[in-house]
Amino acid sequence: MEILVCIKQVPDTAEVKIDPVTNTLIRQGVPSIVNPFDKNALEAALQLKDKHGGKVTVISMGPPQAKEALKECLAMGADQAILVSDRAFGGADTLATSYTLAAAIRKVGSYDLIFCGKQAIDGDTAQVGPEIAEHLGIAQITYVAKIEVNGDTVSVEREYEEGYGIIEGKLPLLISVVKSINEPRYPTIKATMKANRVEIPVWTMADLDVDEQKLGLKGSPTQVRRIFTPPQRTEGVVIQKATAWESVSVLIQKLSDAKII
Repeated sequence: MEILVCIKQVPDTAEVKIDPVTNTLIRQGVPSIVNPFDKNALEAALQLKDKHGGKVTVISMGPPQAKEALKECLAMGADQAILVSDRAFGGADTLATSYTLAAAIRKVGSYDLIFCGKQAIDGDTAQVGPEIAEHLGIAQITYVAKIEVNGDTVSVEREYEEGYGIIEGKLPLLISVVKSINEPRYPTIKATMKANRVEIPVWTMADLDVDEQKLGLKGSPTQVRRIFTPPQRTEGVVIQKATAWESVSVLIQKLSDAKII
């Protein structure tokens, strides 16, 4: 079984800061990690490899420093890693990112399954995985919490707000996973040392069959015009009257005066 896993290197912080001039993430001084949902995706791929055999390849689009994230994936058990990196890819939104990754996947060649994390913790869009499937013209199943593969049929439990649904699909297929699907394994020291010695190939725009106008900022229909911090909430008004009816009457009057009702 040929399995591809798309991963992203993201800032290791819950407080993402934005440059108000460039409207981009401030990465200086912030350590980077493998996107947590993508680790769940890799673990799902590795478990299928352990059960059915095959090969797991991880792909990431990002700056040269993303090699460190890919090496961590190799240490976890991936067989191959590819970095897609070029200045022409800079400033890409989800559409341009998915277009570039889809082109890289076509260059890889044959595949049975493509795994993605549900979303990246720095963007929270959950769009790149489904868009990759659309570019490739293959089926997709999102928010997957359990996977079973039988021949060319994949049966999954898809997570909903109030429960799970069972869905089947045929290979090739793209799957995005949720956190509850598994607990990612920890790489051993030996595997980490081995991964650190691996030379990860870098594919640039020249290596891919792409339209330059669909890459990076040029190919991004989503443009950030302005970023601002919402004003802090002011202290609310406490209404305390002798009876509940009196309190309700005062509340209705205040809402009416503020033209809310």
